[in-house]
Amino acid sequence: MNRVIIAALLALSVAGAALAQEIAEPKSGVKFATKDGDTTLLGAGLRTKTVLKVKVYAAGLYVADAAVAGPLKGKAGTPNLYKDVVNGDFKKKIVMKFVRDVSTDQIRDAFHESLKGGGVMDQWINYFTGVKSGQEFVIAWVPGTGVETKVAGTDKSAINDKTLAAAIFGIWLGEKPIQEDLKKDLVSRGPEVLK
Repeated sequence: MNRVIIAALLALSVAGAALAQEIAEPKSGVKFATKDGDTTLLGAGLRTKTVLKVKVYAAGLYVADAAVAGPLKGKAGTPNLYKDVVNGDFKKKIVMKFVRDVSTDQIRDAFHESLKGGGVMDQWINYFTGVKSGQEFVIAWVPGTGVETKVAGTDKSAINDKTLAAAIFGIWLGEKPIQEDLKKDLVSRGPEVLK
C-alpha cells in the first residue's frame, strides 16, 4: 500500500513540474513553454487591433540561453534590453499563436506597414498566407543561418540578412513598436530569468 501511495505522490510531483514549465498569456489564456530547446521564454503578450481591442494573436519571445547568461544578463527593465534583443546576434524567436482567423492580405498589409522597405523584406512578407485560429507562425534569427520562418507548420527558405532580422524583431521591440503593452509583456519574465 505504501508503494502505491509513494508512486502516486511521485506521479503528481512530476505532473506538477511539467505544468510549471508552461505559462499562460493572461489576456488570452494561450500557453507557452518556458523552455524551447536551448532558448528561454522572456515573456508573452497579446496583440490586439482597433479601438475595440480585438484579440489577434498571443506572442512569445524566446532568446538563447547563452544570451540570458551573457549579453542580456542584468538588463531587465532597461531600454538596452530591447536594443540588445533586436540587434543581438544570438538565437531568438517570436512565436505567434493566432486566436482568430486572419486573411493573407491582412497579414501582409500589417507587415508592410511595419517594415516599409522592398527587396528582401518583400520576399519575406510574401512567405505569409492567411491563418486560422489555433495556427501559429514562428520567426527566428539563427546566427550563421539567418531568418527562419515557419508559417502554419510550413518551413520557408531562410534569409541570411541581419538588417532584415533587426527590422522584424523591431516590429515588437523597437522604439516605435506596433503595441506598447505587447513590447513590455514580451520581456515580462526578464526580472526572473535575467538575474
